Amino acid sequence: MMRQTYGGRLIVVFLAVWTLIAPALGAEGVTIGAATYFLSPKTGDNAVPKAPYRTEAMLKTAAQTNQWYSSLLFNAKPEVLFAIPLSFKPTSAGFEMALPGKVVVPTERRDVEIHYPHRDPLVFSPVAFEPGHAKLAKASDWSIDIAMDNGTDRMLVTITHASPFAYFQLSRGDIRLRLPAGASTFTTGTDSRILGIKVNDKTYAVFGPSGVRWESAAGNEWIGRLPSGAGYFSAAALPDDKAETLRLFSRHAYAFVQDTKTEWRYDQASSKVETTFTTSTRIMEGADNGPLIGLYPHQWANNASIEDKLGATFDSIRGKVRLLAAPQFKTEYTYHGFVPYWPGIHASDRLSELKSLLKTDQRKARPMMLESGILGTDPYSQGKGLARITKLMDVAEQQGDLETRDRLLALAKKRIEAWFSGDDGKTYFHYDKSLGTMVGYPEQYFSVVQMNDHHFHFGYWIRAMADIALRDPAWAAKNQWGGMVDLLIADIATSQRGRADFPFLRNFDPYEGHSWASGIGLGPYGNNQESSSEAVNAWAGLILWGEINGDRELRDLGIYLYTTEIEAINHYWFDLNRQVFAPEYMNTEVSMLFGGKYAHNTWWTDEPRQIHGINLLPITTSSTYLGRDPAFVKRNLDAIHGESEIYASRGKRPNPPDIWQDIFAKYQALTDPQAGLSHWDRWGAVELGDTRTHTLHWLLSLKEMGTPDFGITANTPLYSVFKRADGKMTYLAYNAGKTPITVRFSDGKTLTVAPASLGRSD
Repeated sequence: MMRQTYGGRLIVVFLAVWTLIAPALGAEGVTIGAATYFLSPKTGDNAVPKAPYRTEAMLKTAAQTNQWYSSLLFNAKPEVLFAIPLSFKPTSAGFEMALPGKVVVPTERRDVEIHYPHRDPLVFSPVAFEPGHAKLAKASDWSIDIAMDNGTDRMLVTITHASPFAYFQLSRGDIRLRLPAGASTFTTGTDSRILGIKVNDKTYAVFGPSGVRWESAAGNEWIGRLPSGAGYFSAAALPDDKAETLRLFSRHAYAFVQDTKTEWRYDQASSKVETTFTTSTRIMEGADNGPLIGLYPHQWANNASIEDKLGATFDSIRGKVRLLAAPQFKTEYTYHGFVPYWPGIHASDRLSELKSLLKTDQRKARPMMLESGILGTDPYSQGKGLARITKLMDVAEQQGDLETRDRLLALAKKRIEAWFSGDDGKTYFHYDKSLGTMVGYPEQYFSVVQMNDHHFHFGYWIRAMADIALRDPAWAAKNQWGGMVDLLIADIATSQRGRADFPFLRNFDPYEGHSWASGIGLGPYGNNQESSSEAVNAWAGLILWGEINGDRELRDLGIYLYTTEIEAINHYWFDLNRQVFAPEYMNTEVSMLFGGKYAHNTWWTDEPRQIHGINLLPITTSSTYLGRDPAFVKRNLDAIHGESEIYASRGKRPNPPDIWQDIFAKYQALTDPQAGLSHWDRWGAVELGDTRTHTLHWLLSLKEMGTPDFGITANTPLYSVFKRADGKMTYLAYNAGKTPITVRFSDGKTLTVAPASLGRSD
């Protein structure tokens, strides 16, 4: 499905604007600066979905779409919820819990998919009453409460990302446990509260309160007789069947998770992003031994602060989940920066070719901007068209052609004004108050009816608006057209929790470290994300918009999202550390990541070039992370040839045959500039979010500057460092402020940069 605090200040401004313009709504149109959005869809356009399966308290907040648990809010029969390593499913019979295992699934592409399906679950249900329909009762950063109430009777279940436990509370009565066929039970001689369960090669344990009696019932059922006033128990999957493991789990089984919170901090001097993960618990009985939590590879890998504290592990779809007996831990990642554009090329032997391409692309700029309409006239396609023009504008400006730059700038602004004003009656943005979201029309990729891909779609608009704001800040001011950008940002990146107007980090999963694309979570394998690179593009837009507007809170949020998403991509899409992919997996990368599976495919085609390319595009100055591992880049590109041969043997051909060749040339140039330049065909296919001019400028820039250097950082957010094969370094830094700055690089280099300009030192 092609397709996250902005802070109290934005929300206050938004609500203030709403109040100020309320008398002038007219035909449900709301003015914000020079722009207009609408409070209902126009006749014939789809409305956003309802999210009724929430408790009364949760209905007062914006709907938590695009999360690992979002299926719960929208569906009468929720899909499986993949908390990883566990999976859960609320049903009319009770609450299912399972520990998924690996299944290797061959495909017609002659490769395999790796599935971790929800199978052979334990099913928990109250004895005294029938479980009601599951509703979201609470959502913290990586745990949720699910209420299965029936009238005044309550069954509340808490589930948590990466935790081996689920926590249950009943308002009255006992608990029934249904076991899958072939399951067996065991007890310990030392703790009568525990009922152990074996399901094939998996071990589970249920931890009742003191005084509980476990009784075998008809069939493969057990009844837990809960003492009066002690209607609670926890259930866990165990990583093994060792007695010491069971003792470990029993020490932590009564620390019930109440809240989870992520806090991030960008240290500009060191260019580090520190994230703190805190779990709050309630001790139901016994000593306070704190929680037992799980960490994913992107959290525990190279994390010296916790390495000697990690214990047993679970195999999972995300690789090893390692257990930590602690309520809090931290991660630290390096932010490697980017600049809004690269400097001009003035000494290349292909300079005349670049000028020729620029002349041609400028002449065709308007149809090229609209050419993305081949895909549709929707916000995603038009966003790509705008990106195409603003990146062309970058090149024209840096090559000294200011006349062309101004034409392209005017063209992009005119198109944005048409959308942001809604004057043509067809292209417009709508804010839905009931769900708490902005959506754009005409709809594509189910972005309205399923709330898909908002970060992908709006990311292009945010980045394009930031690029325009660099040249015309008055036009992009909040009292002109920039106010609409603030709303698009709020839709995907509100960092305040529990608001009524927009949800907390709509698309981003703070614990898994990446975004989700599906709004309502359809399908048996949970939520998914395909184009991880388009998520990165959105966060780069936040960084740039925040820096331009002097909004450090937004900028730092963008840096947290950008840096963390890249870390997750390197683990779960590219597996650069070889810690995640199953040995049976035959492909170099994952193109589609789900809660319960990963695959080498796309939503619209199984053509190899597009499968590989969807997690690369759009390649801009914020894409240098793709060159982190030269050996991987080579393997990834080499794999296309063999896959294409298999594709051809199935009687299929890409159309055009060299589709996205410009994307692959730019990707290759990140680690081998000359090879990338050699493989690019001036007359070949062009991806609809780019131009020939921008591609050649990219390739020539890397040939001149070298490849990205990830060993040097700077004390400013907008910077890049490159190194040539001969050791020559190029340092870039952008100053979005109004006074000169002196940038200090970690190798001792300094660079003074004038206001509103790009500085360079070789």
